[in-house]
Amino acid sequence: MLFPTFTFAFFFAVVLPVSWALRRWSVLWKTFLVAASYVFYAAWDTRFISLLALLTFTSYASAVVGAKFGGVGAKSDSQRDSQGDSHRDNKSAHQRDSKIAKIALVLGVGCALGVLAFFKYYSFFTDSLQQHLGISSPAVNILLPVGVSFFTFQAISYMVDASRGDVEVANLIDVALYLSFFPQLVAGPIVRASEFLPQTNRTTPYLERADVSRAVHLIGAGLFKKVVVVDVLERSIVKDVFADPASYSTIDVLAGVYGYAVQIYADFSGYTDMAIGVALLIGFQFPQNFNRPYTAVSVRDFWRRWHMTLSRWLRDYLYIPLGGSRRGKTRTYLNLLATMVLGGLWHGAAGVFLAWGLYHGVAMLIERVFKDVTTHAHTTHGHTTHGHTTHDQSGNSQADDGNSQARHSQTGDGTSNHSLTLTSVAQKFVVFHIVCVGWVLFNSDNLTQAGNMLAQLVRGWNHPNVLVTPVVVAVIAGMILLQYLPKTVTARFTRAMSSVPLTVLAVGFALWLTVIVALGSEGISDYIYFQF
Repeated sequence: MLFPTFTFAFFFAVVLPVSWALRRWSVLWKTFLVAASYVFYAAWDTRFISLLALLTFTSYASAVVGAKFGGVGAKSDSQRDSQGDSHRDNKSAHQRDSKIAKIALVLGVGCALGVLAFFKYYSFFTDSLQQHLGISSPAVNILLPVGVSFFTFQAISYMVDASRGDVEVANLIDVALYLSFFPQLVAGPIVRASEFLPQTNRTTPYLERADVSRAVHLIGAGLFKKVVVVDVLERSIVKDVFADPASYSTIDVLAGVYGYAVQIYADFSGYTDMAIGVALLIGFQFPQNFNRPYTAVSVRDFWRRWHMTLSRWLRDYLYIPLGGSRRGKTRTYLNLLATMVLGGLWHGAAGVFLAWGLYHGVAMLIERVFKDVTTHAHTTHGHTTHGHTTHDQSGNSQADDGNSQARHSQTGDGTSNHSLTLTSVAQKFVVFHIVCVGWVLFNSDNLTQAGNMLAQLVRGWNHPNVLVTPVVVAVIAGMILLQYLPKTVTARFTRAMSSVPLTVLAVGFALWLTVIVALGSEGISDYIYFQF
């Protein structure tokens, strides 16, 4: 983390009461939160707060110019036509204003993408030119800003949504708070402006007792995942197996693969649990980011459940603009594949990330082709089908774009619960292992290392098992089985927490922290998604 865990605790212990004390004075309250967020980010490297400020100003300016020249609130052509003799002049002015608005959007989005491209892909691009074409470029030692992908994606979504009229153009302090808000600044979830900005203007802010209980539950669960589960798996098996797979048995390597699947889930979902909980205590509701991903019955279903805010970002700002499923099956397949490949490259400029994105894209493409073929076969034989219409949780129909993400609301995830039939169990088993193979690519330094990991699963039967212990098995199995726990159990637990006095809740949380400290090892491993 940017702050060590206990340092962050002191930081938050100051920010929380001051924030609520200032809440009645809107501008002062938001200014304080922006300042606190910049202090939080500066704790990693003070140089990059200027980068955050740059994206804030360009996002704000792009939205303001876009709204002024043909964006939100601009007159329609039909309104202009009704103005009689001035129609031609107005039409010309409208075209000029629309052009200015588009230029402002392109420049704003281009700036955000340029920042992302320079810091994440400059070295990869120059190294590739040198290696393959013999073209040398200036050597620049680039330090990747923590969380740069997350706040640039939020900046892009704000500018695009503002240009579409999906969100009102905000003032500078609101944009600054939206892009810098410290709970999710460095690792998500990726929050939409339409979800965040309205919460900055509440006239009667309050924090319900149930929100406190839910926040405490999320923070406690997130800390346990990060401090205990992640560290146990990293230090006991994952680190050693991935570093030198040839030295270990098939069982050790398989446990290492399973261990990493659990580790990255616990690491990422644990951080976002804490981010959602911390934001909730300050008075902000964040969208859900994980929904039991290892219970998925298809690869597409997995992406409805894993890093849900990124999935919907890729859908709305990449897949649908590419054409979605509106231009025929072949184009749909290409759009789907392109979206997943670019989603893989979003994680970093490396062959393993390209391969990981391509791997998931091909898997989803095969699922889509199979669905299209079976649907066509059923239609040909006269069977009744339900077409390609899905429904969200409010019952409204929506087109099925065939993308990698279901539509999510702030209070729900748009996915359905699957009964444990023999077929669904088989599907879950297969999909989990497909995802695990992808994690081998994701966690390898290069394709050779990934190939060695997979090969050792076949050729390592003669090695003795030295890393698999009852503790490792219990942690892996326990974390996977917890995803099959009925949601009603968690809901009842949270409701029970909300019914106890705050002093009892505080004592219980302190005891839980004591358990975490006792079970955790010395030091805390680096958060995996900081590098993205």
